[in-house]
Amino acid sequence: MKRIIIIATLLLASISAFAQSGKSIYQKYSDAENVSAVYISSAMFRMIGKIPDLNVEGSEVNLAPIIQSLSGLYIISSENPKINSQIKADAEKFINGGEYELLMEAKDNGETVRMYTVGTEKVVNSFVMLSLDGNEINFICVDGKMNRDDLDKLLADAMK
Repeated sequence: MKRIIIIATLLLASISAFAQSGKSIYQKYSDAENVSAVYISSAMFRMIGKIPDLNVEGSEVNLAPIIQSLSGLYIISSENPKINSQIKADAEKFINGGEYELLMEAKDNGETVRMYTVGTEKVVNSFVMLSLDGNEINFICVDGKMNRDDLDKLLADAMK
């Protein structure tokens, strides 16, 4: 019985090692034709986070703690109809496999934007935005340990 539990545990661990991530989606599509890609590392976020009084204009939200807590930003923007469906499928597989919670969905004139997070009541470990508009798809993934209250304030201010 112990042997079966150990084998099952190892099997589950190996499956999760092959799971999609924002980084793997970025690496898979960043060099494709008609795809724009941006990656920002944790080192860059730490450097930006050292800027004093890094606030959103007209708000009391200080961006420095949020920015310093980020470990990676991955952006893929594609106008390549040949791979857009693959990007969408990989992004949805990543979102569904990571127990992400849908924060918001907006639809307007054929464009759909969805925002997701995964984490706890206090900390957001990952934020994902997927935007679909005709022949264009945008995938944004922000990883880190962001304070949920600060992130909620930031998103609320951005929506004004």
